Amino acid sequence: MFVDSHCHLNDPLLRPQLADIRAAMQAAQVDRALCICTTLEEFPEVHELALTHDNFWASVGVHPETEDMAEPAVDELIRLARLPRVVAVGETGLDYYQMDERKGGRTVAQMDWQRERFRNHIRAARAAQRPLVIHTRSASADTLAILRDEGEDGGPASAGGVFHCFTETLEVARAALELGYYISFSGILTFKKAQELREVAAFVPLDRMLIETDSPYLAPVPMRGKVNNPSYVPYVAQQIAQVRGVEVGLIAEATSRNFERLFLAGQAA
Repeated sequence: MFVDSHCHLNDPLLRPQLADIRAAMQAAQVDRALCICTTLEEFPEVHELALTHDNFWASVGVHPETEDMAEPAVDELIRLARLPRVVAVGETGLDYYQMDERKGGRTVAQMDWQRERFRNHIRAARAAQRPLVIHTRSASADTLAILRDEGEDGGPASAGGVFHCFTETLEVARAALELGYYISFSGILTFKKAQELREVAAFVPLDRMLIETDSPYLAPVPMRGKVNNPSYVPYVAQQIAQVRGVEVGLIAEATSRNFERLFLAGQAA
């Protein structure tokens, strides 16, 4: 059985098709999924998915690129993270991608609001004893520096978590692993130009690896161009199996076990 460790099933492209998606998941042997929150405004919808379906769980957090929405306070994140079936804080992190095109020409120095928001999520995760779901894009140096500054060193007091939809270098992967974090691979791993990322997938230890769709985005080959959904996550596992020279069942077993260890250990069902 496979687990999709990061999807957005409340998205308007997916929510109306939920019954069909669940049937497709069952047919593809995808038995569980983590539904990811990106704004406080959408949290009730994300949480409802987890409360309604016994093989879904939820996170709570505000995406680093989200503006003009409710800003998350530490106390509010802690309160929501402790609700039933909420097993992670995020997605959170830093995004410096296309500062001109996507961020109005602001400089990295002007992104203090992202860095402060990230720190708030880290502090909430530690207090609530929930792992972090980290988004980092063109910002890996600052992401790692803030984690270290906040005491995320893999020790007993660390929140820990996962670098989701990993697209960074082998050096960044190595640093994340040294801090005790997991690495999650998405459909990007199957793209033709992703050879360097496939080399990262060959390097990451099996006991520190997750798979995801990030659906409705980033459908893997051979489904590229379609709306992504959790039933496609086996294609990611198949690509990892290929680059590592192992059976796909080994990847399914390892990533499912890692999902349980990171998100479900010690949590109520």
